[in-house]
Amino acid sequence: METVAVNGTIRTEVGKKATKAVRKQGEVPCVIYGGDKVIHFTSPPSAFKHLIFTPEFKLAEITLDGTVYKCILKDAQYHPVSDEIVHMDFLQLIDGQNIIVNIPVSFKGVSPGVKAGGKLVSKLRTIKIKTTPDQIVNQLFVDISEVTLGNSVRVRDVEVTDKMLVMNPGATPVASVEIPRALKSAGAAEAAAEEEGGAVAE
Repeated sequence: METVAVNGTIRTEVGKKATKAVRKQGEVPCVIYGGDKVIHFTSPPSAFKHLIFTPEFKLAEITLDGTVYKCILKDAQYHPVSDEIVHMDFLQLIDGQNIIVNIPVSFKGVSPGVKAGGKLVSKLRTIKIKTTPDQIVNQLFVDISEVTLGNSVRVRDVEVTDKMLVMNPGATPVASVEIPRALKSAGAAEAAAEEEGGAVAE
C-alpha cells in the first residue's frame, strides 16, 4: 500500500481566531481523530499534493513531535474562490479495527463490445469497502474482457479478497459498453433492408 509522508506541527490553540492565524501563516489546519484522543496540527499545503492530486487511494503517515500516525484522509475543504485547502480531516488507523474506505476501481482486459465499436462508460469510480488497515489497497479491479455491446459489469464482479466486505449493492453497474448512435443507425438500416428484401421475396 502506497503511503505519503506528512510532517506537521501540533496545535495547542484551537478556535476560529487561532485557525485564522494558522491560515494567514500559509499553513493548513488539520485534525486527526479515531484514536485515543483528537489531535490538532498544521502542515504546509505542499505536504498534501501527493495525497490529494492523485486518482489512487493512499495512506498518510503523519509525523508529529516524533510520533507517527497512520491515517486516511476523510475530508478536505477548499476555499470557494481560490480553491486553496482550508482544512483537512484524517482518521487514525488502528491495527485490527475495521474501517470503511472508498477505493478506486480500475478495468482490466479488453472488452469485445469496445472492439466492435462500443464505448466504455464508467458508472462508479470507487467501491466502498469494509476491512482492516492491513487489507487496504490502492485500487480494485474488474475484468471487462467478456463485456459485449449494451452490457455492463457490476459491483459483484469487482475482484476483492475474502477479508473485504463490499458495502455497495452487488447489482450496481460499475461500467457499461454503450452502443454508439452510428452503430444503432447502421443496425436499424440493416434490419429495415432485410425486412424490405423479405417483403419483395414474398
